[in-house]
Amino acid sequence: MPYQHTVNSHTWAFADLRELMAKASPARSGDELAGIAASDAVERMAARMCLADVPLARFLDEALIPYECDEVTRLIVDSHDPMAFAVVAHLTVGSFRDWLLSGFASETALEQLRPGITPEMAAAVSKLMRNQDLILAARKCRVITRFRNTLGLAGRVAVRLQPNHPTDDMQGIAASIVDGLLYGAGDAVIGINPATDNIPALSRLVHMLDEVISRLGIPTQSCVLTHVTNTLRMIEQGAPVDIVFQSVAGTEAANAGFGINLGILGEARDAALSLRRGSVGENVMYFETGQGSALSAGAHHGVDQQTCEARAYAVARAFNPLLSNTVVGFIGPEYLYDGKQITRAALEDHFCGKLMGLPLGCDICYTNHAEADQDDMDTLLTLLGVAGVTFIMGVPGADDIMLNYQSTSFHDGLYLRSVLGLKRAPEFEEWLQRMQLIDAAGSALPLAPSHPALGALRRLGFRF
Repeated sequence: MPYQHTVNSHTWAFADLRELMAKASPARSGDELAGIAASDAVERMAARMCLADVPLARFLDEALIPYECDEVTRLIVDSHDPMAFAVVAHLTVGSFRDWLLSGFASETALEQLRPGITPEMAAAVSKLMRNQDLILAARKCRVITRFRNTLGLAGRVAVRLQPNHPTDDMQGIAASIVDGLLYGAGDAVIGINPATDNIPALSRLVHMLDEVISRLGIPTQSCVLTHVTNTLRMIEQGAPVDIVFQSVAGTEAANAGFGINLGILGEARDAALSLRRGSVGENVMYFETGQGSALSAGAHHGVDQQTCEARAYAVARAFNPLLSNTVVGFIGPEYLYDGKQITRAALEDHFCGKLMGLPLGCDICYTNHAEADQDDMDTLLTLLGVAGVTFIMGVPGADDIMLNYQSTSFHDGLYLRSVLGLKRAPEFEEWLQRMQLIDAAGSALPLAPSHPALGALRRLGFRF
């Protein structure tokens, strides 16, 4: 059905819900590249006014990507919980925004609502929100997950220790791990993006991480961020895999470009669960996403990139992950042109993911050819900290020498915790205190060469 909005005798018409959603999106280079963005700010505002009057229930009747040709759409439709949705079923997109910002949308109410919210509903309401609305609503969404520690608790933010190396050199990786641990990073995960897909080399990385964690008794988890099928092979060969990683997207065709489908992800989760390596919980999956991935694969079906991103969260939440994050500025300026677009996209992603029940973190990042700099990342880091982000990245010097992009550093984690009074995962914080790496307030302690933590690391073969 057509959607229309009239102001002063001028009528803007939108052929269907898919076009309306695209035209209502904040300006970003990816939608312009796809030829689906609003022509100007006036048309964008007309689309938002029209979208505000659309009943939420409309999204259950009008699929943006047909049910018959997309397994992600089938997942969204078949898993929708009408009982959970009943609380807001009478609302329009605009009145849903008002409800989310009101006192009625408590932490408990939002938790109960999750199964009733489709990604298209989440994306639609985010398009009507100011940045402060996205922060306020996301902050009320609490998503808690567990493996060897507890993530997502109020007043806490975790850091993924990301010790990448361009040749997977063990000593280079080890040096970054030591650096991160001494700064108190690593409670989210110690996660390596490997430079190779060679199974024996990947297994060596998995074994090395397992030895560090087990010998030092660190209440955290490891992950080698290789393709899910490689991880399955390592599990079959007896490797001590903690967390299974995969990049996912919001359409079946885009996921096929990644070499995956829902069945493969289910098989991987079952395999990881069979190892029973968690000590306080069984969330065993880690997913990464990013606005523009479906468009870059030519698999977006004319849907705007932010809505495609929200659909990726439907894929992720189906497998109860320990971690999920948007790699917000990684795909490049063709999709998010500058710091302003990256900031807006990250706040949208965080809100939509949390609203849908994902433990959403963010790789606060940009590529070197984007119109962005570290000041933009400092601003976004602070905004996401206020919004209650689950975790951020900890990269030595904020410069990933393997993936060649700019992210956040171990120091940034210290800054965020200091300025907002945030703590680490409780089990990890207690370990750092036992190891005399932080004081009772959570501040990093200076280390003498004879410090017991350094001696323990040297006994593991770390040279520094």
